[in-house]
Amino acid sequence: MSGVKKVVDVAAKAGKAIDWDGMAKMLVSEEARKEFANLRRAFDEVNHTLQTKFSQEPEPINWEYYRKGIGSKLVDMYKEAYESIEIPKYVDTVTPEYKPKFDALLVELKEAEQTSLKESEMIEKEIAEVQEMKKKISTMTAEEYFQKHPELKKKFDA
Repeated sequence: MSGVKKVVDVAAKAGKAIDWDGMAKMLVSEEARKEFANLRRAFDEVNHTLQTKFSQEPEPINWEYYRKGIGSKLVDMYKEAYESIEIPKYVDTVTPEYKPKFDALLVELKEAEQTSLKESEMIEKEIAEVQEMKKKISTMTAEEYFQKHPELKKKFDA
């Protein structure tokens, strides 16, 4: 399998493995959604190019056809030159450079996610307390209120 074919296969698998919809649900701002849509569109374009343009093997050259029309000496010279071409193998020098940075960002992302979840839980508890307070406020006595908020009782007494 050629190097280009491997790249195409990896890109196709990567495209299938990405949960685009799941990631889109996590976005909050409109700007983030626009940037995410641009990223997805760019990924799809590159993936499509890899799938169509680079996945096809070139058709073999019919050297005999050209020998009849041009002459064997010139065709043999071109054939020899064509067969001597060596396409250099792609060496990825970018991934090793950015992999540690990406991994650090993933760790930072996980930490931010945990912080966000904790804050979300705290806010949900506060909302539940406020809703409970809203229901009880009309029948609550001052003593019950000060039991829930002792710091306010101290200010009131002062």
